[in-house]
Amino acid sequence: MSGASLLIASSALVGYELAEDKSLSTIPLAVMFISIMLTSIPAAMLMNRIGRKAGFLFSTIFAISGAIIATYSILQHEFIGFTIGVALIGMFNSFANYFRFAAADAVTKDLKSKAISYVLAGGVIAAVIGPNLANYTRDSLGDVEFAGSYASLLVLYFLAIIGLSLLKLPGHTDEESTQEERSLKEIMQQPMWVVAVICGMLGYGVMSFVMTATPLAMQHHMHDFSETSFVIQWHVLAMFAPSFFTGTLIQKIGELKVMFVGALLGFACVIINLNGATIWHFWFALVLLGLSWNFLFVGATTLLTQTYHSSERFKVQAFNDFIIFTTVAIASLSAGYLQHHFGWRVVNIGVLPLLGVMLMSIVFLAVWQKRQRKIFA
Repeated sequence: MSGASLLIASSALVGYELAEDKSLSTIPLAVMFISIMLTSIPAAMLMNRIGRKAGFLFSTIFAISGAIIATYSILQHEFIGFTIGVALIGMFNSFANYFRFAAADAVTKDLKSKAISYVLAGGVIAAVIGPNLANYTRDSLGDVEFAGSYASLLVLYFLAIIGLSLLKLPGHTDEESTQEERSLKEIMQQPMWVVAVICGMLGYGVMSFVMTATPLAMQHHMHDFSETSFVIQWHVLAMFAPSFFTGTLIQKIGELKVMFVGALLGFACVIINLNGATIWHFWFALVLLGLSWNFLFVGATTLLTQTYHSSERFKVQAFNDFIIFTTVAIASLSAGYLQHHFGWRVVNIGVLPLLGVMLMSIVFLAVWQKRQRKIFA
């Protein structure tokens, strides 16, 4: 998460410096999400075969290679090379996205929301480390800005190897071998699955779309990178700090109410962005955007874990993340183009229909569940 927040804070600015066509500046970050999307299913298949721990450790090869290539490419002023390096980091992140499912699968049903939340709570530290690492190391390698930032990722990834080597996870259970495995089509017909995927997909997509355009919008409005780093740091903090209580909140009031509040916070973010471009407008809006993402993503992930048996988990989790990061990749690709050609206002207006779809899907599932309870009462 620290590496990802470093990329979020800096990759669009590095892309802007390296790309001849400045509208392509968010391509590297978009490619990272495309890489996550394309790797999500192969990553799940590999971990199903060799185990989660072995898969996680294997993925650090991509992280280290990506950091080295990205650093070298910045030094050589190579946009394509930088994009390749970021893509390799995305492959590592694709494996790392299964940390939350690994935690959920390792505990009983009543603790799943807490397990998912606590894993994501690691992002609180990432909110401090990533943007600050980008800021304080950006001039550490000669006169080439941000080369030192990407070299510093190597330290993070070697620490990840140490942490992963200590990981202990439960193996396959007898229950899994006796369960009848349903087809993906049958699982997808559940209203709960549909709403979980819609909110996970659009919640992450809206967050990525607005967040990716933010450094460019702040640059356009003459804000210094230190201010951009400050805003992104608080955004990432808002994404993950609620994880200390989101799981408990879900246990008390349910996934749907938490997700509903998350969608409303998304609307609040857009309203603030449309009413000013001071550092405090950006700060407040991005904090609300982070909170919105947390409530939607933790809620949707918890909801998803209720739609499959343990024997079906790898294929459902893989398909879910493939859909989510396809959406995120499209959002990241389009954010830079829209920001460059149409401006910050259009970026924010563009997410309003997506927030509306999430609200309607949450209300639909709440009504459907209420009717089901009456039928089977």
